[in-house]
Amino acid sequence: MTTACIIAARRSAVAPRGGALGAVEPWELGAATIRAALADADIDGHRIDLAVYGNALYAGGNPARLATLAAGLPERVAALTIDSQCCAGMDAIALAAAQVEAGHAEIVLAGGLESYTRAPLRMRRATGDETGPVPFDRPPFTPWPERDPDMLEAAANLAAERKIDRRAQEDYAIASHARTRAARSHLANEIVPVAGVHADTFARRLDRRLCGRLPVVAGDPVHGLSAATVAVEADAAASVIVMSETLARQQGLGRRALRVLATTSLGGDPAQPALVPIDATRRLLAELKIRADDIAVAEVMEAFAVQAMACIDGIGLDPAIVNPGGGALARGHPIGASGAILAVRLWQEMQTLPTGSLGIATIAAAGGLGSALVLKR
Repeated sequence: MTTACIIAARRSAVAPRGGALGAVEPWELGAATIRAALADADIDGHRIDLAVYGNALYAGGNPARLATLAAGLPERVAALTIDSQCCAGMDAIALAAAQVEAGHAEIVLAGGLESYTRAPLRMRRATGDETGPVPFDRPPFTPWPERDPDMLEAAANLAAERKIDRRAQEDYAIASHARTRAARSHLANEIVPVAGVHADTFARRLDRRLCGRLPVVAGDPVHGLSAATVAVEADAAASVIVMSETLARQQGLGRRALRVLATTSLGGDPAQPALVPIDATRRLLAELKIRADDIAVAEVMEAFAVQAMACIDGIGLDPAIVNPGGGALARGHPIGASGAILAVRLWQEMQTLPTGSLGIATIAAAGGLGSALVLKR
């Protein structure tokens, strides 16, 4: 079977909902990252066989198609949008790799694009005794209301069950912001300027005093979540180019290429989705016959501080190698793009590592889903 590799990886800045990217449509964000990735790899858009992108909030249509057309790709390039919520961007990359490995395509664009700001308002038609259209914030993620918790509620329950107190969560968030601020010049290498935005806009000087003044938004006073320990809703996009390793070497791109060693998407308990990445990552490690200690760098989603903390501990990762450029607590969470942003971050971090180094990225999604991928230098 053909080996797939990633030869280019770019993203936009991440900006909170209603912020600096609020006037930009999600496909425009995607198009900017597509153009940048193609330029980095010196690949003409006419050579792309397929585009696969994750999106969760656009409420239909095919924003991947809009993004490829807006980026100037030929009309013959098919585009597919997938929705597995927060996992969608990473799942899109996994699907792209599978297309290349199976020999169905040689070069595939993949990633995620999302705009909380531009997301349509959602309503469903009235039924029964209802007198008019009924608004809703999100669709159901399971057929059982009692096992379809609000994500804040699920994370707060996890904190209480694992006895991860509010102070520990806030310490984690403070460190995430500090890493992001310290890495600002390094992160600039992967960020495509869009609408004049050159850097992630949310990271700040978060400290213990500020965290102590924030009210609890979910959970009890001891283990509860605050605004500091929950990732903000955000706008962003990310793109990678997946290519066969043989073609990458022929094109002289072998130095940049990172092999997609393995990917997985796994289901778990819908009532506690934050923990599913643990099993997904363990499955990959077992398949590859490697240990968590063999991983040189990891990107773990920070939708909630408690989620990231539980996953790092459950997988057995060294916290020192996790999210070296900060995480979503300091950037924001653009749902369908978040998994792709993790992949871009991982690819960029691994560019300077020695040959043979391994990196992993993992993310959870509502409904009890977890996705992970392993890259090799």
